[in-house]
Amino acid sequence: MLIRSRRGFLRDAVRSVGAAGALGALGKFGEMNALAAGGNYQGLVCIYLGGGNDGHNTVIPITTAQQPYQLYKNGRGALALPQAGLLSINNGNDVYGLHPKLGAIQNLYQQGKAAVVANVGMLVKPLDRNSYNTNNSAIIPNALFSHSDQSSQWHTANPTGLGSTGWGGRVSDLLNPLNSGATFPTMSSLSGSSLFVTGQSTFAATVPTGGAAMLQAGNQARAAGQQQLLAFDNGLQLVQAANAVLTRGVSYAQALNSALQGVTLATVFPTTPLGAQLKMVAKIMKVRAALGLSRQIFFCSMGGFDTHGGQLAAQDALLQELGQAVGAFYAATQELTLENSVTTFTASEFGRTLTPNSNGGTDHAWGSHHFVIGGGVLGGKFYGQFPTLALGSLYDANNRGTLIPTTSVDQYGATLAQWFGVAPGSNGPGTVGSIFGNIGNFTSANLGFLG
Repeated sequence: MLIRSRRGFLRDAVRSVGAAGALGALGKFGEMNALAAGGNYQGLVCIYLGGGNDGHNTVIPITTAQQPYQLYKNGRGALALPQAGLLSINNGNDVYGLHPKLGAIQNLYQQGKAAVVANVGMLVKPLDRNSYNTNNSAIIPNALFSHSDQSSQWHTANPTGLGSTGWGGRVSDLLNPLNSGATFPTMSSLSGSSLFVTGQSTFAATVPTGGAAMLQAGNQARAAGQQQLLAFDNGLQLVQAANAVLTRGVSYAQALNSALQGVTLATVFPTTPLGAQLKMVAKIMKVRAALGLSRQIFFCSMGGFDTHGGQLAAQDALLQELGQAVGAFYAATQELTLENSVTTFTASEFGRTLTPNSNGGTDHAWGSHHFVIGGGVLGGKFYGQFPTLALGSLYDANNRGTLIPTTSVDQYGATLAQWFGVAPGSNGPGTVGSIFGNIGNFTSANLGFLG
């Protein structure tokens, strides 16, 4: 059934009790109207690489103005990927290599449909080694190198405190009127409950990869009994609010199941967890008009990137799954003639140390490299600054190749949000500044990787 996590469920229920006389925060979707699909449609798809993907073995300098492959090899030691096996891509006159399992992303990059955003991470304001080592807590994100804290910060774009909403959710809050009259939420998570797609006034449907489960034909009596229980007024506001959430979940499940009836795709997806998630995303996009949606935000994820040991084999399998699923998904957007209207991007709580540990793995670090894919991407090039891999250099936090980010999550997200329809500007309602609180600390709020 398309319902929220227990924590999100209770939060919105309590919020509803506090609303004057009604289910204020829970009732937004009942008033939506479609700007329908077609030329007005835009979709954002986040692929979260849980555990901290090792960017050093994802995008590798071969021959660049700044550094040769040998510099990478010196720092990487036994984890260095052989140069001969790397998938070559050019950034102007510079030559880089992608991990050997990312052939589909190499193809998209060479077609100008994918870009690399270099050394992205959570920042309050620009930092380098010198300012980091002053230990000024006011300018350093909280709890660096902690999975839970850094994951939360990536989702919320709040580097110095706790956040109850994700930046995807805040984008949805702002642009929700574009989906006025829709029968299904703007946001969908294909990977359980996610803070990234939690808004203040809007929330995500959690969609199993096999489709929405609910009481259907053959269970009419049970469904009727459930509806009677949900409609019963026992006088307790918290219970009534909870009933309203469940009723809404049933309504969304019915809408999605009805729209997906008989829907197929010609594109063949890999039979992997991420492949299944992205296949369902493509199916939901295919029925966007039936659901009345002109804007959609999706959250997908993979785990296993916390590679403290046995990294070479583990990352081989993980990046193969990522590359194959992304390649199939882009082909599906072409099948739907939505390739220019859908942008897919990767995220991960942090990168990993350049120097290996004693277990054939790497440890928690900070900045990492990410991919943006879609027909609207100004691809075939890098965005942001790719720092030198010399240990102890200006952007190495601790002499292990722990990259201090040179591009902030705020800049990365703000670029995506502006393409999606959020107004530029570092402050004021309706601007990216209202979603990314620290964007004014950076010289550019738009990195330019989307046309």
